[in-house]
Amino acid sequence: MTTGGRVKSSAKQLARGAESSSVFEGVARGGYVANAVIHALIGVIVIVIASGGKGEGDQAGAMKAVAGAPAGFVVLWLIAVGLCALGVWHAAEGLLARDRSGDTKGSARKWGRRVAEWGQAAVFLVLGLISAAVAIGARPDADQTAEDASRELLRVPGGSLVLAAIGLAIAIAGVAFVTMGLRRSFRARMQIPDGALGRGVTVLGVVGFAAKGVALASLGVLLIVSALGTDADTAGSLDGAIDAMLALPFGPALAWTVGIGFLAYAAFTVARARFARM
Repeated sequence: MTTGGRVKSSAKQLARGAESSSVFEGVARGGYVANAVIHALIGVIVIVIASGGKGEGDQAGAMKAVAGAPAGFVVLWLIAVGLCALGVWHAAEGLLARDRSGDTKGSARKWGRRVAEWGQAAVFLVLGLISAAVAIGARPDADQTAEDASRELLRVPGGSLVLAAIGLAIAIAGVAFVTMGLRRSFRARMQIPDGALGRGVTVLGVVGFAAKGVALASLGVLLIVSALGTDADTAGSLDGAIDAMLALPFGPALAWTVGIGFLAYAAFTVARARFARM
């Protein structure tokens, strides 16, 4: 066996070991609860902003709100551990994805699953690291960071095309979230019970996925507009997307709807911690 083959085999063995650990599974499920806390706070902050108040309606803003609470740093470390564990779980899921048919379509499905799982792993790991950073005193400004990164990218030849591509990818992800919500495809990865509880979880999933999709699509559009106009000041984070939403006709009502949707997504994510197939 080649060195690459041995590394791949060892990585898969570690992934199987992680997934077979009930303790690790419990911590990873706790990551969904941590994600729910963040989305609930974002929802509340968005509603406050839509009502004329001040706040940062993004993940960093939510974590800074936690940091300001009594013993907030403890909560942030718990969130960091849970999110990182969930990220590792998704990374293992992607690594262990298999092609059961052996044909081209099977291979495409396997790599599609891997890309999806590794994408989720990256998101959760980054959020976990941000939570840890805030716990030790960092106070990131996601909106300013996005503007600075966009400005540096626009100075590079072809950077506007890269920024537009990033914006398009985020917008497509937003559309995908809306589609997953409306088609209820999230049910395939969960063991949702029958009866009123199951129907309630499904409704929360539909509303939550759609709201998060709208927010992501708005963020993607902001980045595309920034790239086309070569103006980094129009780029931003989720907080910037909410601000842009407020400038639209009936913007406050739309932002209120998105905020409530984030709260629904948070409630759904708590249910996901219990009913996810892991």
